Amino acid sequence: MVRGAFADLSPLREIPDYRRVWFGQTVSSVGQQMTAVAVSVQVYALTGSSFATGLVGLFSLVPLVAFGLYGGAVADRVDRRLLGLIGSAGLAVVSAVLALQALTDFGSVALLYAAVAVQAAFFALSSPARSSMIPRLVPTRQLPAANALNTVSMNLGMTVGPMFGGVLIGAYGAQAAYLVDTVAFAATIYAMWRLPALRPGDGTAGAPKRRASVLDGLRFLREQPNLRASFLADLAAMIFGLPRALFPAIAVGFYGGGAGTVGLLVAAPAVGALLGALFSGWVSRIRRHGVAILSSVAAWGLSIAAFGLVRELWLGLALLAAAGCADTISMIFRNTMMQVAAPDEMRGRLQGIFIVVVAGGPRLGDFESGTVAALTSPAVSVVTGGLACVAAVLLLAARRPAFLRYDAHHPTP
Repeated sequence: MVRGAFADLSPLREIPDYRRVWFGQTVSSVGQQMTAVAVSVQVYALTGSSFATGLVGLFSLVPLVAFGLYGGAVADRVDRRLLGLIGSAGLAVVSAVLALQALTDFGSVALLYAAVAVQAAFFALSSPARSSMIPRLVPTRQLPAANALNTVSMNLGMTVGPMFGGVLIGAYGAQAAYLVDTVAFAATIYAMWRLPALRPGDGTAGAPKRRASVLDGLRFLREQPNLRASFLADLAAMIFGLPRALFPAIAVGFYGGGAGTVGLLVAAPAVGALLGALFSGWVSRIRRHGVAILSSVAAWGLSIAAFGLVRELWLGLALLAAAGCADTISMIFRNTMMQVAAPDEMRGRLQGIFIVVVAGGPRLGDFESGTVAALTSPAVSVVTGGLACVAAVLLLAARRPAFLRYDAHHPTP
């Protein structure tokens, strides 16, 4: 029973192509998070401005949204292996450029902004291809386990990457983080190189005959109630239940802390998400994915609402970790539903839309939580946001009862 609670490693043991892709993705994710820390450190060192440092996020957001949609359409038209290979090679080149400018002490904030934008564009262009190739590598029965492992990979990058990056930058400078990131991409490039051709459709004659359109992807999502409900559930969690913009105010007002407390608040959901993925051995036994998604999003909302009521730091961190764990479970089932219920020739575009939701949802959440906090207080904003997330889940369940009956053994989009 205890062994069965841990993440199911069978996709890694039994599928060499997936194992190489997973390992390459994990190593590259750690490297990319190191680079993100290094860019922020460099921009702040050159400008001394928090505003200039904050602009790094804006320069990455716009390409993520624009190229995410476009990359999804491209992934539904060309060989996904080739697109993933081009994206990984492009990201490696950008990291090499960043390393070169750090080694030569070029000192250009404009270059750093441009590199971040190009980096985001390559990531968004290739990410739908990498995500939509997983159902072609892994049998349907193992997709929940594979998505859990992908979540482990992502959260390892988010937790280990910044930590290693901080240590390397402190000891050897930003150039060390950039160089490690450049070398790390060799694992992803090798994994993509070893894959067979992965054209949309059945890989040969089943490939789409007409040009893949972003609008076609949006129309498809609009006409598929179960997939649409999964996207709406995710948006409810990010818009109403993600108070990260309030963490600095909460650190001071709730706990009397400072920057260190803010760091703990930011890290807690990622730690919970990683734990949720590591103890996900049970997910493959769940058939009612719609129920699992709505239950997880409701658990997220309740955890966030409770977080707004407590004033003990350890308890607040535990609640944020619980929210991160619930988000991981929701993500596993949402990704599995998108991969199984959608036809192969639409998976790239749906992944592109997913990137836009992931990139834009938290920004809308920052605006919502900040606005409510300005009109009331941070505590009211957090509590009402969590409860609004739960209310949105209940409304979605009432308006779409068929979503609750979604059966993984008989998937319908």
